[in-house]
Amino acid sequence: MRWLRALVGVLGLLLVTVALSPRADAAPTCTGKFVNPITDVCWSCLFPLSIGAAKIWPGNRPDTHNPASPICACADPLPRIGISVGFWEPARLADVTMKPWCFSNLGGTRIAPGFDIGQGYLTGPSMVGGRSQSTAKWHVHWYVYPLLYWMEILTDFVCFEQASFDIAYMTEVDPLWQDDSLTAIINPEAVVFANPIAQAACAGDCIAGTAELPLDALFWCAGCQGSMYPLNGNIPASIGHVQSSRLALSRFAYKMHREGLAWGTMGSEGLCKKYLMPIMRKQQYRFQMVNPIPTVSGRFACSAIGASTMPPDAGRAFPAGGEDMGYLVWRKRNCCVF
Repeated sequence: MRWLRALVGVLGLLLVTVALSPRADAAPTCTGKFVNPITDVCWSCLFPLSIGAAKIWPGNRPDTHNPASPICACADPLPRIGISVGFWEPARLADVTMKPWCFSNLGGTRIAPGFDIGQGYLTGPSMVGGRSQSTAKWHVHWYVYPLLYWMEILTDFVCFEQASFDIAYMTEVDPLWQDDSLTAIINPEAVVFANPIAQAACAGDCIAGTAELPLDALFWCAGCQGSMYPLNGNIPASIGHVQSSRLALSRFAYKMHREGLAWGTMGSEGLCKKYLMPIMRKQQYRFQMVNPIPTVSGRFACSAIGASTMPPDAGRAFPAGGEDMGYLVWRKRNCCVF
């Protein structure tokens, strides 16, 4: 199967990189495990499954708006007519860690380049204005992870992303991810929302994201997790590892859209092809924890961006390795099937 071949390739990559990684014994302990595609994945997160606006397999999770008509038409490369389907696909995998070069989803392996880059991240409390304030700085590793295609759930289904496993992005080599001033290059509008009134509106996004779906109109909010800006891993008010890591991952996903490295796949615009989405629609994504302890059942197993972390993830960070988190990224897909 494709997923088995991909796993063999990952193991080969690890053997080479670990052999070339110096001073591994002096580095902070990196924890994690490989994601089991059978037992560690919340397969009910695939649903709701829809044709047009009708849900043929509703599930117990909120869904985005789907195209009203079950019939769709595309013109590229040739005019054709098909059926409009909507589903959720596990498309990406992410390490979210405070330890540079720690790949928690690759078995807790540290793959260091051998030179000082991406190092020096601090964790824990810091003194700000005479008061103890918990801050956190996270790194993210972004994997191409088209699990449905690997598992051959539906052979040659045109809507599945057909790609091989790849480590597509590592924030350790991105200077914009580590410096608030440089990050302003890609999010200059952040200064408009750096005020109490704009941040107070995020309370509504928190409620909406927990009850149903986040509010895309409040694009500067990450709901219960905090502010979406700046688009980097510097979290000034970290309540806990789950909240803090989900906020860093939400910012990273937004950053990928802003830089044109992630695209829109939902709604009528996504029926025939992916499209640019520089302002990320939060409703397009769900995050499922797979490290250190997978959430594989329940309504909140793969919760929306900005949803409260209390129902699904409370107590899952410790003692299993709270600074090395892993998330499976579910993406809403609307597609015209021919």
